[in-house]
Formats: sequence, structure tokens, C-alpha cells
Amino acid sequence: MSILKKINAQAETDKNSGFGTNSNSYGGRFVNKNGTPNVEKTGMHLLRRISWYHTMIDMPTWKFMLVLFSFYIAINFIFAILYFGIGIEHLDGIVASQSEWAKFGQAYFFSAQTFTTVGYGHISPTGFLTSALSAAEALIGLLSFAIATGLFFGRFSRPTAFLKFSHNALISPYQNDKALMIRLVPFKNTNFTDAEAKITLGMSIEENGVMTNKFYSLDLELHKINALTLSWTLVHPITDKSPLYKFTKEDFASIHGEILVFIKTFDDMYSNTVAARTSYTFKEVLYGAKFEPMYNRSKDASKTVLHLDKLNSHQAVNFEQS
Repeated sequence: MSILKKINAQAETDKNSGFGTNSNSYGGRFVNKNGTPNVEKTGMHLLRRISWYHTMIDMPTWKFMLVLFSFYIAINFIFAILYFGIGIEHLDGIVASQSEWAKFGQAYFFSAQTFTTVGYGHISPTGFLTSALSAAEALIGLLSFAIATGLFFGRFSRPTAFLKFSHNALISPYQNDKALMIRLVPFKNTNFTDAEAKITLGMSIEENGVMTNKFYSLDLELHKINALTLSWTLVHPITDKSPLYKFTKEDFASIHGEILVFIKTFDDMYSNTVAARTSYTFKEVLYGAKFEPMYNRSKDASKTVLHLDKLNSHQAVNFEQS
């Protein structure tokens, strides 16, 4: 049976997905697991097609710190070479009897002191060129630290949806039938309200001899909740109106499809709306499984305990394929 015949004829396609319909123009998944679009941009110079501010804000902390330290070491190394080229004799305080490497080291640390405007006073510039170079370095240092401070503030103050999604989507029993289930949880001490969810199913289908991308909005049991404090399981009942109505375990293993998940919620701390995205390919869908509970009452019954390590916990179940 072809994929097109597998899809429920009553399911309506979504034309507002934001993705193109030409399947031959796409490679891999539509959205990466971390929510970023799986798109590589070319045809324009690197400095024009990349926002360095967004790049520095989004990169991991270890990489961000590595870039800062690398820039600091490199810029001082460049200025040390310039001081050394002008002449060490124009830096008062450096002992002439030292080796060339020792003199270069002294020039490097003088550069670091000038760049940070610390100025211990052990070494001072003499002559116009050396003084002009140290003045220029001091200005570059002030501007660099202003930029670094802004980046630090931007990284700490940026509204972020601290949500984690389950690694797999599940096809689970639901009201004498089955449903697609995806679980998510807020994993930091944040207060989320007015959370909304949207799930879109995308598949590459051969239609009239042409491969076409088809998108379907999947109805949810609950698409909006007032407060997101515990885990939230997104449930799409697989009814006779669902595009997944006739799908079997073998279909999920053989058909190229992707489930796109979009979450939007309001963060009380930032007084701003934040969003999170992820996706699941059909190979990441487990057929015949259900999530295990991830929160329970505390021993003294005074509070609810949310076990974040149980986000992906599930168990296999048996039900007849319809």
C-alpha cells in the first residue's frame, strides 16, 4: 500500500507550516532536536549572513569563555609584537640584559596591563610611536570590555524557555484506542503560565509521480494549560480524523516523516513570552509504549516531588494494531 493511501483522507493539510512543498529540495529533517532549523545558508559572504551577536549569545558557555580568552590572548600577542617591532628600548623598565624571549614576555604583560587599563607602572612607554600605540590599545581595550560586558548581560538576561522534551514520542493506549504522546517538563525554578502547544506532522509523499511535502496539524487533547509547573504530556488522539489513523508499527519504521513540536508560554520572571521547539522523526517514535509517572507526593505529604530524571521513563505495552 502506498504512503498516500495510508494517510487518512479526512485529514486536512496545513498550508501555513512555513516549509516548502517540494520534497526534492529538502535534505534530512525539518527541525533539529534542539529546535533550530536544519538549514545551511550559502550564497552570501560569511560576515553578512551571520549575526555575531546572536552567535555569541547562543553558543555554549564553555565555547563563549574560550572565545573571550582566545581573543584576549591573541590581541595582547599582536600588540606585544608591535611593541617589540618598534623597539624594546622605548619601554622603560625592561632590563636590557634579559634574553629576547624575556623581553618579549615583558612586552606581552605590558600590553595586558595597557589593554585592561590596570597600569602597574613598572613599565612605561617612551617616544611618540610607543605612546600612540599604547593609547590606541587602551581605547581598544575599553571598547572590547564594553562589548564583552554587554554579551555577558545578554546571555544572563535573555528570556529562555527552560523546557526539556522527552527523547522519544510514544504511540500509547488511550481511551480504548491509541494516541501519540510527547512529554515535556520545566527543569529550572521558573514560573510558566498560559502554555500553548502545537504539533505538526510532516511527510514526504509521492503524489502524481512527484515527491511532495505534506503537513498536517495534529489535534491535541489539551492545546493550552493555565500553568506549566509539572510535566505536561501532549496527547494527540489517533481517531478516524487523524492522518495517523491507519499507521502501524511497520509504517513508522519505513515511512519518512517528522513530528514538529512548538511550545509558547509566558515567563513570570521576565514578563515575556518564551518559545521552545523540537522534532521527532518517525524512527524516534516508539510504537506500543507509555510514559511512567514522574511526580508523586512527598513522604510527609506536604509537597509534590517532580523527578526530572524520569522524563524519558516509559514501559512497553501491548495492544492490537487497528
